[in-house]
Amino acid sequence: MNISKNDLGFLLPGVGLFLVGILTQSLGHGAATARLAGEVVRWAGIAGLAVYGVRRRSLTPWIFIAMVAGAEIGFDAPVFAGSLRVFSDIFLRMIKTIVAPLILATLVTGIAGHGDLKGVGRIGVKSLIYFEVLTTLALVIGLVAINISKAGVGLSLPAAAGAAEAIQKVAPLHWDDFLLHIFPENIAKSIAEGQILQVAVFGVFFGIALACLSEEKRGPVLRLCESLSEVMFKFTNVVMYFAPIGVGAAMAFTVGHLGLGVLVNLGKLLLTLYAALIAFAVLVMLPVALIAGVPVRRFLRAVAEPATIAFATAASEAALPRAMESMEALGVPRRILAFVIPAGYSFNLDGSTLYLALASIFVAQAAGIHMSWGEQLLMMGTLILTSKGVAGVPRATLVVLLATAATFRLPTEPIFVILGIDALMDMGRTMVNVVGNCLASVVVARWEGEFGVEPISEVVLEGMAD
Repeated sequence: MNISKNDLGFLLPGVGLFLVGILTQSLGHGAATARLAGEVVRWAGIAGLAVYGVRRRSLTPWIFIAMVAGAEIGFDAPVFAGSLRVFSDIFLRMIKTIVAPLILATLVTGIAGHGDLKGVGRIGVKSLIYFEVLTTLALVIGLVAINISKAGVGLSLPAAAGAAEAIQKVAPLHWDDFLLHIFPENIAKSIAEGQILQVAVFGVFFGIALACLSEEKRGPVLRLCESLSEVMFKFTNVVMYFAPIGVGAAMAFTVGHLGLGVLVNLGKLLLTLYAALIAFAVLVMLPVALIAGVPVRRFLRAVAEPATIAFATAASEAALPRAMESMEALGVPRRILAFVIPAGYSFNLDGSTLYLALASIFVAQAAGIHMSWGEQLLMMGTLILTSKGVAGVPRATLVVLLATAATFRLPTEPIFVILGIDALMDMGRTMVNVVGNCLASVVVARWEGEFGVEPISEVVLEGMAD
């Protein structure tokens, strides 16, 4: 999204007024006059941003504006903000109806449509190598960040309300459970439950079987899948018109439920995570993009919308259809997208793996347990294996964190503290997960020499023009 000088005339004053409003209320120390003045100035800033959105006539700025407005509503009227959650839930439900059919149709079309089974295997191997390298680097950066900040040292905080009950409900996760979880026992059940990896595995085998048939037998099913994928992209375009409302409602509920004050309570831990995520983006993702020849500016413009959705909703699935559409519009062939992004949702969760490294050492620091570098590296080696499939099982990040604590005989009480602000941390790590998987699809496409060589669907172009 290009920003002109005229746009800056609305964008900068709007952001400036919003920040001044926050500062005004903060300096007023709760005084009624300062609070009222702060609200007026902040809403004036939001109005300025809305003017910018009207000028742009695009969904991306409106999603950002809705996120800011939602945070303001959650801050000013937390009770009312709590009632808005239904709108974010509606948006998430509509998105979830898209994910499984879209993945299944695009995978089958990509494999059976080209008939190049060796090419599919080659893409799979390259993707897994890329995933393993990136997630290992994410673990290293998380480890270094928490050792520098020492966010857990000296902390003695009470358990978050309800945290003990939440942890007791979590079942242990073993490697054989995860391996079994990959393969579907009933494709209808997998689609109904939104099990992305299971749908992808079924799509791969179905596509291979279809590719082995004669053209006469393969043609009708292939055309059906091609039409279905186009319909689901069109479906995505329609649902995305509701995105600003869904994103704004999600942000309002988050701020209204947790409050902005929670940032002060555990600000050091939050800052450590977000600083580590930024470091990962600058020190790992950017060099990878430059080495692979990714058009960085075009990529950032393309990924801005799905990243914003992921941040506000803290749900990777909410951003998946738009992420696939944006990357196809950027030049990634659909058959590569259909494999890399679904697989990445289980094997390339850079933000989540970085968080696990940081949180594991935080637990030890908060408990006053000193771990040598050798012990920490051993813990990282364990996380390299146990962090795979974090998106495949509900609350699996918590499961992995608990399993790591048990393996290294760490207390679970500090995990209660992390749960208290987990929603805020989840927003950042989910955004990095989505951006990382989008980047992986572009890198693999460049690696295959197929970036920007296929014509882009008119439906996808139409969606990107909105």
